[in-house]
Amino acid sequence: MNNAVIWGAAGGLGQALAAALRAEDWQVHAVTRSPSAAVAALTPHCYEADVADAQSVQRTVQAIAMETSDVALAIYAVGDIASLKLEALTPADFARILNANLTGAYLTAHYSLPLLTAEAHFMFVGAVVERLKLPGLSAYVAAKAGLEAFTDTLRKEERKRRVTLVRPGAVNTPFWAKVPFRMPAGALAPAELAQRMLEAHKSGHSGLLDI
Repeated sequence: MNNAVIWGAAGGLGQALAAALRAEDWQVHAVTRSPSAAVAALTPHCYEADVADAQSVQRTVQAIAMETSDVALAIYAVGDIASLKLEALTPADFARILNANLTGAYLTAHYSLPLLTAEAHFMFVGAVVERLKLPGLSAYVAAKAGLEAFTDTLRKEERKRRVTLVRPGAVNTPFWAKVPFRMPAGALAPAELAQRMLEAHKSGHSGLLDI
């Protein structure tokens, strides 16, 4: 049975990914910030971690390692956003958004390396940053642009492994409640995005994946 780790499993996309993987007989190790009954209904392998805290991430990886050391797919689906212009954007706000979108991606990838198979696949959920350079989104855009640079470099470092940065146009999740923009009519359902990510994994994809 293949093993996958999902960081951010409690979100709309995270739950959809867990369901899609379980439907194809993967063993899913789901990591959430706090206990989630919905996630527990999808997999018995549930863990809690603050992705911005190195010790928390390390402890969670150690707990996963008690169950498996051959993870073939590691997905980072954590994210946060705020619509705050510079005057209102506090250092705490900026740090929170950077931690969720970039620092957590680094920490989870760094500490997960011992869990991964030699040809494992990293998948990170990014954003089409060139379309999001809008007033109030400076912290979010900076974090996602950093994530893109991080994954481009990681791909060159981990040459035997695959690294995919998924850049969905819009996804129909509660994420939109945090910004003063109308969700596009063509926003993807989380289940549809999850299925397309799984298809990309099976096809051997590595690199940018705009959906």
